[in-house]
Amino acid sequence: LPREALDHRRFWEAMDAISPTQLAEIERRVVADMVESFDLDCSGLVLDMTNFATYIDSANDKAPIARRGHAKQKRTDLRLVGLGLVISLDGGVPLVSHAYGGDRPDVTQFPLMVDELVSRFGALGLPADELTLVYDAGQDSKKNQTKMAESPLHFVGSLPPSDHLELMAVSRRRYRVVNEEAFPALTAFESRSSALGGKYRVVVTHSQNLHDLQLQGFSQTLAKACGQLAEVSARLGRGKARKDRAELEAEIARILAPRWLERVISFELTGDSQATYRLSFGIDARAQKALETELFGKRVLFTDRDNWSIAEVVAAYRSQSGVEADFRQMKDPKVVGFSPMFHWTEQKIRVHAAYCVLALAVARLMAREARNAGMTMSVRELLSSLGRIQETVMIYPSTGGRPRARRMLTEMDPAQARLYELYGLDAYAPRN
Repeated sequence: LPREALDHRRFWEAMDAISPTQLAEIERRVVADMVESFDLDCSGLVLDMTNFATYIDSANDKAPIARRGHAKQKRTDLRLVGLGLVISLDGGVPLVSHAYGGDRPDVTQFPLMVDELVSRFGALGLPADELTLVYDAGQDSKKNQTKMAESPLHFVGSLPPSDHLELMAVSRRRYRVVNEEAFPALTAFESRSSALGGKYRVVVTHSQNLHDLQLQGFSQTLAKACGQLAEVSARLGRGKARKDRAELEAEIARILAPRWLERVISFELTGDSQATYRLSFGIDARAQKALETELFGKRVLFTDRDNWSIAEVVAAYRSQSGVEADFRQMKDPKVVGFSPMFHWTEQKIRVHAAYCVLALAVARLMAREARNAGMTMSVRELLSSLGRIQETVMIYPSTGGRPRARRMLTEMDPAQARLYELYGLDAYAPRN
């Protein structure tokens, strides 16, 4: 390509010439080449979805993909673009991406991504019945699980513990240590249970670390609610109620809305007028202890991998940290970031999402190659180390005629020297 063809203005013009169908085909071909060239192990895959806040004007009608919805970055005032990824457990490399409207629930995009996954890996000649897809409870629905059951894919997912109280009631005596070296303080038992229209193998785990974190978080939530109820009680005690009973009950309901509070806090609102309303409340210690025993620290995993050990099921589910790390990387504004996005039309946003995913794939492959060579580095560490390898131009005074210039690289530390050799950067080094 001529140099002028790569001018950013020409690039923006070219973006409009690429249709969504062509974008998908480009990704398919790139992924096929990555899988073959780098011998990626695609037997383990993780699916997850997120959204990115944009600064597109509310009156802009040229970007219907950007809509207000459930903002995972807590920017409810901004329009969102959703992005789903399927990554390989081998290196955390994105293999399937799907951009969608920010107002659409993640659970509605699941079937589309499963269809694309099956189609894409079938075209690669990889047997789909050897692939295992991992996803969290956010994708749970009877429709989605039926889609998985009808597909050749295997799966490991999770179920809300509160929907399976019969499993939560199982005695701790049935729990066994999973693998103390790989999963410290983790115990589990397995059973079979009906869920989402089918009967599946379930693995119920208890993590003491998760238990302690949930207890700490709930204690903070409980203390905050008690403080708010105390303020309401004090206000009513001074005879300064400015709300009727229905409004007071609604205020108390809002205070007790966070998960589990109504199980632990009991209250009584007495009186028949604003001057006589009184509120009393208390914490039921027995109910709090029962809650901790029943739910804290527990997860319910389900799978059709009946031949896997409990440790293998747990390891597969915990691999979701890989796609979560990819999303965190894409939300890093300095390294392989989706934001800020300087595009305002539907087509340019879709192309922007595509090349951000491609950039992430390249970065993950580079980190994978480094790890295979014995250097474990994050994407940020890797690119930062490479970025410090710079070209210097030395100008020598002339004794007559033009000054002499010599191009050379800055001095490299041992890690940079290994990366330089690993990636064959000598081919791009200055020549004198």
